[in-house]
Amino acid sequence: MIAITPGEPAGIGPDLVVQAVQRERQVPWLVIADKDMMAARARLLHLPLTLDDKLQAPSLLPGHLTVLHTPLTNTVIPGQLDTANVPGVIAALDAAIAGCLSGDFSALLTGPMQKSVVNDAGIFFSGHTEYLAGKSGVDDVVMLLMTDVMRVALATTHLPLAKVSHVLTQPLLERRLRILNHALGKQFAVVRPRILVAGLNPHAGEGGHLGTEEIDVIQPVCERLRRQGMDLVGPLPADTLFTPKYLQQADAVMSMFHDQGLPVLKYSGFGNAVNVTLGLPFIRTSVDHGTALDIAGSGDADLGSFLAALVVASELIKNKELNASS
Repeated sequence: MIAITPGEPAGIGPDLVVQAVQRERQVPWLVIADKDMMAARARLLHLPLTLDDKLQAPSLLPGHLTVLHTPLTNTVIPGQLDTANVPGVIAALDAAIAGCLSGDFSALLTGPMQKSVVNDAGIFFSGHTEYLAGKSGVDDVVMLLMTDVMRVALATTHLPLAKVSHVLTQPLLERRLRILNHALGKQFAVVRPRILVAGLNPHAGEGGHLGTEEIDVIQPVCERLRRQGMDLVGPLPADTLFTPKYLQQADAVMSMFHDQGLPVLKYSGFGNAVNVTLGLPFIRTSVDHGTALDIAGSGDADLGSFLAALVVASELIKNKELNASS
């Protein structure tokens, strides 16, 4: 069973769920949200929706949705953020995490959250990735985004660019390369993963003339892990790394910061990319886009990334089951 949290109720997360549930599905879903909000969004979209609370046997019928009711304080108006509804959104996410940790759910698919309104409500929230890690009690996680043509992991995630070089230490990079390598092998069934490692600075530091992070941090970690058997290539200049010459020979890229790798990935497959959190004790996938408040409730939301996230979650569930049986 895949648990789904729509995310920000005023955004397109509920739209995506209502639109996607019109299709046939093989894996049961359980949506954790306010049932009245889901019903109202279906009416607004002029789509049929039958709700039930059969949590042990979710419906697979098109137009039918099993919901674990998690109430919101106020009626949702699409496109209008409301801090009063933030506790309900967080409660839904917490319930999903608890169900994954207990084994009741096989995977979690999260809709887009609006970080600003959560923080405005007095709850520190830098993103799903960090929140899931904290609630799951793991030491570290890795954000991986993937399309049909590439996988890009991030050494650092949601922080100002000016802080990247201070946060990027040898222990951090080594941990995250290990998490990525392990996940490629275990979760994605890649035999001997090859990972391209980006430099931080232009031209990968130009031998120290454009920065020394490659010499002080990235190169030593790569050499150490290569001696231990990992297949790492780099550090490579990021402006040439994302070319067919390199990508066709690799299983993933480790980018040093958020906007180094993700613009390339999103250009290659925006609307069909999937966000996967590696290092959690459960499977988590998500869409590659934000809340799109301006089109919430309009019927114009693109289902591509949501459907891709469902497919990846299903594939990772199968791989996990195969690993358990072997």
